[in-house]
Amino acid sequence: MRMLTTVTPPTEGAIYWDGTRVSESPGVVRSVLGYLPQDFDTYPTLTLEEYLEYVAALRRLDSETASARIEALLDLVNLTDVRERRLDTFSGGMQQRAGIAQALLNDPELLVIDEPTVGLDPEERVRMRNALADTADDRVVIFSTHVVADIEATADTVTVLEDGQVLTHAPTESLIKSVDGDVYECRVSRSTLEQLRQEFPICNTVQRADGVDVRLVAEDPPITDAEQATASLEDAYLQTVTHAN
Repeated sequence: MRMLTTVTPPTEGAIYWDGTRVSESPGVVRSVLGYLPQDFDTYPTLTLEEYLEYVAALRRLDSETASARIEALLDLVNLTDVRERRLDTFSGGMQQRAGIAQALLNDPELLVIDEPTVGLDPEERVRMRNALADTADDRVVIFSTHVVADIEATADTVTVLEDGQVLTHAPTESLIKSVDGDVYECRVSRSTLEQLRQEFPICNTVQRADGVDVRLVAEDPPITDAEQATASLEDAYLQTVTHAN
């Protein structure tokens, strides 16, 4: 993400934006970029509105444009009612949504966000996902996450990386369809579970009084009473990573 946003130069290869090599003309990306890093620091003694006004000044927005953008973005991230509160009173989720607002102040063509839902409670995660989805209508949004459910809820294209290598790059629906019909659920004994672990990617297990409920990916039913389940992106992700290894 740091290379995409010109913070760090590429160690090899190249990044292009609209046909221009970014390492040779970083200003091409910086002029259209909004960025929210994973470790996002604010000015804790400022109110949210003061902070956004400060960022708008750094972005060289005129006062009229800045005022209009701040109003629209506070509404987008659902923080209008707390605009006069100091940032050091915000929860983690509110801080993240404030980060989205600052990243969108210049109405960027490219929005890059690193781990936007890390550390958030379920309610804040949903709010953050909704904010991301609302901003993606008229711009390119790239975000990284280890929470596969967040990708399935918001992204239309997925790239799976492992150790710097691209394992797959495809539309979200295509990835899910790639394991459609190959996802099974069954209840097994603990000893059988260990046998299944040796043969199949295990997506999920739930301990029960009379055994273990297992969800796994397999071309054929792993046991006679296994039932097909609706495939998810998490199933496809696990299958992709397992096959790569």
